[in-house]
Amino acid sequence: MHEYRIRTATPTDLDLARGVMLDTVYRDFGTGYVPRWHADIIDPGAFYVVPPRHTLLVAVDEKDGTVAATAALDARGPTHPPNPQWLAERYPSGETAQLRRVYTRPEHRRRGLARQLVEELLDFARADGGYRSVYLHTYPHSPGAMGLWQTLGKVVCDEREDVPGGGSGVVHFEIPLV
Repeated sequence: MHEYRIRTATPTDLDLARGVMLDTVYRDFGTGYVPRWHADIIDPGAFYVVPPRHTLLVAVDEKDGTVAATAALDARGPTHPPNPQWLAERYPSGETAQLRRVYTRPEHRRRGLARQLVEELLDFARADGGYRSVYLHTYPHSPGAMGLWQTLGKVVCDEREDVPGGGSGVVHFEIPLV
């Protein structure tokens, strides 16, 4: 049985966290690294460790010290394009805590790591005091994603149904901050 420690990422965790993130975009999403979408993956320190209202959490496998899962939060709301204009207006940067890079390695899934990481991110957002909402988007084909997010929040836009032509197929969620 594995035991995990969830904590704020340190500079020594960044390479292992980057590995989890890159493996996910290649394996689970099938997109590979796309600079305009994934610049934060290449330099997670600049995006999540340095800015004071941002954070990167890791779940570390106590058995071998590897990073089993990641989760990040930043103050950047969704942008238009590619997201619908009304969504970008509803979740403005600075007031919106956006959950990002909630990824778990396949061999560590179904152990509650993503949920624990998200709870820690929500605590971080509450402690900040400046966020009025929590937003995220996911792809429906991401393993386990829809089930997790549906238990934690509500769908505010399912592009497959709400955007002409299906948009990019993304599903947008709001997670209660209280």
